[in-house]
Amino acid sequence: MRPRLQHFPRSTFRLGLAGAVLLWAALPPLDLWPLAWVAPIPWVWLVRRPQLDGRRPYAALVVAGFCFWMATLHWLRLPHPATSIGWVAISLYFAVYLPAFVGLARVAVHRLRVPVILAAPVVWTGLELARAHLLTGMTMGSLGYTQYRWIALIQLSDLAGIYGVSFLVMFVAASLTRIIPGDGCRWTFWPLLPAAAAIAAALLYGHVRIATNTTTPGPKIALIQGSIDIEMRHDPERKDRIFQEYFDLSHRAVEEHPDVDLIVWPETMFLDPLLTFDADTRRPADAEGTDEDFRRWLHRAAEDSALSIKRMAEALGTPLLLGIDRYHFAADRQRCFNSAVYVASDGRVLDRYDKMHLVMFGEYVPLADRFPWLQGLTPLPISISAGRRPTAFELQGVRISPNICFETVLPHVPRRQINTLATEGREPDILVNLTNDGWFWGSSELDMHLICGVFRAVECRKPLLIAANTGFSAWIDSDGRIREQGPRREKKVIFARPRLDQHRGSWYLKHGDWFAGVCLAGCILFSFVGLFGRFRKVILSAAKDIDSRGDSSLCSE
Repeated sequence: MRPRLQHFPRSTFRLGLAGAVLLWAALPPLDLWPLAWVAPIPWVWLVRRPQLDGRRPYAALVVAGFCFWMATLHWLRLPHPATSIGWVAISLYFAVYLPAFVGLARVAVHRLRVPVILAAPVVWTGLELARAHLLTGMTMGSLGYTQYRWIALIQLSDLAGIYGVSFLVMFVAASLTRIIPGDGCRWTFWPLLPAAAAIAAALLYGHVRIATNTTTPGPKIALIQGSIDIEMRHDPERKDRIFQEYFDLSHRAVEEHPDVDLIVWPETMFLDPLLTFDADTRRPADAEGTDEDFRRWLHRAAEDSALSIKRMAEALGTPLLLGIDRYHFAADRQRCFNSAVYVASDGRVLDRYDKMHLVMFGEYVPLADRFPWLQGLTPLPISISAGRRPTAFELQGVRISPNICFETVLPHVPRRQINTLATEGREPDILVNLTNDGWFWGSSELDMHLICGVFRAVECRKPLLIAANTGFSAWIDSDGRIREQGPRREKKVIFARPRLDQHRGSWYLKHGDWFAGVCLAGCILFSFVGLFGRFRKVILSAAKDIDSRGDSSLCSE
């Protein structure tokens, strides 16, 4: 037993798995957030060691990372049996980031002599930025998200985004690791000073930013949360049940609060699609009848699709923001959009937003437009198209900008949309996220999605409202506080009166991923150094081999 215990702190796989378990426990569903400050210690310990234990240490780290992501993203298997393939595939892809972190940080520490308390957070933060962009991007499971309840600390996000909080947590973990003796080093306590100073500076900044917050009240908005788990199967009766549940909740909201200014339904919960068309739309080659017959049908179908919206708006007598599928006939082909439509109380469609950032294999199949047979390999009936521009509509002099589903998962998506609108003189005051999380059956995905919204509110310094089917609908203020939250897989109407943050600016909103970008540049530098070192070893090894052969030939002569 004693040799096994002595071997444990040197085992690459066991240390990798220990960090994975601790970080998993710090995230939902357990949400033991203090563990995040110590979870990376086993990984940083591997960075410190002169050599990694095992014959294939980086393969062992891939396995540890794979276990972490399989447990963290387990809810990807819930929408459909086929999505389990994507669950495994994305976990395998994300598993590469753990060995990449250890390998690049080791290059910085052992070859460039960068202190581990600096190398570890720089590499970790740079890789988080890469993960947010590669293959459409994903930030769920990021280290900084574990601290969403520590309001003063997360104010740092308006400087460097979620990446700044991740950097801080990893910096503290690396400092704690540096205290531990090992590999010729004794106990040393000086790293406590920079760790404490970093936390104190972040908290001081946070308290100052919160204290300077001055707001004005905005409109009263009703967020409608039904509770309907979504399945990928055709059920004609399901459409009527969904509409009735959401209409009843909306009607009750208007009766109880006649002063409500806007009613918001989640993504795709208004199941009658909206049909639109361009003036130069041509009859498809496979359509029956004449061009005139097609035009008459198109006008009639568009009027019928708008009529169902008009009747509901008139019945409620309140402006609406509805999540809806939009079918658009363009000159060349038909497209489908995941949309949000803004409807006046008299039923007129005033504005719409088409989702811009789509989820690969969740909303579209790559190259399916060129190779239609690829679509048939997935449970998706069609691939939807991406919208081109954000929008902001006015409600009582307040600009409201909608986004849809996982667009709040990526920091750069809302930031770009806000900046685009700002250049047009239409910078929004309130952000509204319409999402249908009924695909995930009340799992920890709901918690992770909500946490992303908390950080987007702080990064952009704008209140964020969420209307989510099955939960979590929420009202989040511009400091990141969850003012009200809907229940898990239950019906609820949240009445939000968000306060407009009109005086505080956001460095992150203006300058973007500057901080994480510097860290990513460091990762690229370390990778070049590592590749050069490996290439140099190969050359030297080959040269020695040639010399040894030459010596042996001389001896034989």
